[in-house]
Amino acid sequence: MSSAVQTLDFEQPIAEIERQISALETRPDADSIRDEIATLHETRNSLLSKAYSSLSPWQTVRVARHPQRPQTLDYVQMICRDWCELHGDRRHGDDPAIITGFGRIGSIKCLVIGHQKGRDTKERLACHFGCAHPEGYRKALLKMKLAEKFRLPIVTFVDTPGAYPGIGAEQRGQAESIAVNLREMSRLRVPVICIVIGEGGSGGALGIAVGDRVAMLQNSWYSVISPEGCAAILFKEANERTNNQAANALSLTAADNLRNGLIDDVIPEPLGGAHRTRRRWPSASSTTWSTGCASCRASTRTRSCASASRSSARSAACAERASPPR
Repeated sequence: MSSAVQTLDFEQPIAEIERQISALETRPDADSIRDEIATLHETRNSLLSKAYSSLSPWQTVRVARHPQRPQTLDYVQMICRDWCELHGDRRHGDDPAIITGFGRIGSIKCLVIGHQKGRDTKERLACHFGCAHPEGYRKALLKMKLAEKFRLPIVTFVDTPGAYPGIGAEQRGQAESIAVNLREMSRLRVPVICIVIGEGGSGGALGIAVGDRVAMLQNSWYSVISPEGCAAILFKEANERTNNQAANALSLTAADNLRNGLIDDVIPEPLGGAHRTRRRWPSASSTTWSTGCASCRASTRTRSCASASRSSARSAACAERASPPR
């Protein structure tokens, strides 16, 4: 791990070994101590594997919030080609907290929607730290309807602590915009794949997370409320102790959500988390995701045919009942 990557508290022993590796590799006689360097690499990998295989729920939340963790535009850059970003909701304006655009994942043309938190302070303020306004959800729905018109699958990347809680957002109909998205996404006649790539907080996440397939990255979380919010309500204060208790009670990890039947799959991350290989890891998964799009498209087409058959049968039955007796 490079020195530019922020170290979490439970990673301190690993960071110390990485500093030793870096110091040895920069020595003029590095070639003569390759065995020692290799041994340190093995020790580092062993500690990483042990640490990340036994993360507590609260530690998982902290990993999901890592500032170097890949965001929607990182995935777009690495797994999409022919990218064309779309802006605006045709009502109020554009929301940089939600990215929308058309592109190709593998050979599949699709619509990509996702939360964007930003990297530096300026970007984060512009993106509201990934907390979308009503115009963001309306923009997403407008583009979904466009994808439906052209029969293109939809892929959404979820990474938000929650919808923006400001007065202006409420005045412009925050709750209504999310509720409409929930209703309309459930009616879309194209495949929808939703992937929680970091934080999946409350209705802000659900606003773009109603789909045929829902997956989570291994070190992401998905819950009705954040641990801090839960702790503040139940324990009247949010600190390290109460946050841990709340995170344990919420069953918010990917493994918990899979066990409870709330998601369909857990996507493994590289050793030490996605933030350690932010610039190269997802490209290897593009084939898997394009295969998922194709599989989801086929199952949706089958479901639509079955639904049409049931609708025709109901119409015939109603017509028969309505016809006058002979």
